[in-house]
Amino acid sequence: MFRMPEEVLMYPSEASREMIDAGVFYGRKKSKTNPKMRQFILVNRGGIEIINLQKTGEALDSALGFIKEKVRQNALVLLVGTEPAAEASVTRLAKKFNFPYVVSRWVGGAITNFKIIVKRIEYLKKLRSDLASGALEKYTKKERLELEREMKRLTELMGGLENLSREPDIVIMVDPNLHHTALREARHKKIPVVALGNVDADPDDIDYLVPGNDKAKKSIDWFFEKVEGAIDGGIAMRAAMPAAPAVQEDAEKEPKVEK
Repeated sequence: MFRMPEEVLMYPSEASREMIDAGVFYGRKKSKTNPKMRQFILVNRGGIEIINLQKTGEALDSALGFIKEKVRQNALVLLVGTEPAAEASVTRLAKKFNFPYVVSRWVGGAITNFKIIVKRIEYLKKLRSDLASGALEKYTKKERLELEREMKRLTELMGGLENLSREPDIVIMVDPNLHHTALREARHKKIPVVALGNVDADPDDIDYLVPGNDKAKKSIDWFFEKVEGAIDGGIAMRAAMPAAPAVQEDAEKEPKVEK
């Protein structure tokens, strides 16, 4: 049985207790650790790297501050988590904030071939509309079945991207090692990435890496709860901003010149 290291228990703060309860401190086997991540390791116990929760807390604060400020600026956030443990949290947040999301598999070109992806999304929306309105009744039964199969395939593949109205301003993900293509596309477009990643991740690929257990559901839920709070905070800050002054009509701005 794995025994919780005493070094982990030395963190008395409420935030640290939350991370301990969620199992955020569990790393990987030493053989799988990326050497660049050693700065985030507290100790090795039973062949498992234990993540330094103080470092995790510092990285989390930085990431959440960044998210809050970007959301205040009305940023479009793309949420990514294709492993089963992340699906519920990613879907819940995406639907709450009307953000695009990916929980099945990454659609190649979702960022780098954005215009093509938008066309496929519009086609999916049209199929749904035609089905609801009865417009598909003009086709034969075989043709309708083929169109319905296509609609189902597109929904599974890119249904979560329907709110991708423009290139995202931020990508937030868990387990970056599982999303190499998404990372590569974001870096190509210079879109900042926030990620919960374990000690086998490459910190050079991620703008805001929060070191932590990226496999366990409790740890992933903890991460997205913190992200949710930052997004709520950014929205509240935006709502509290003073409205821009109304633009005066030309007749009011410029005095009339007597002839």
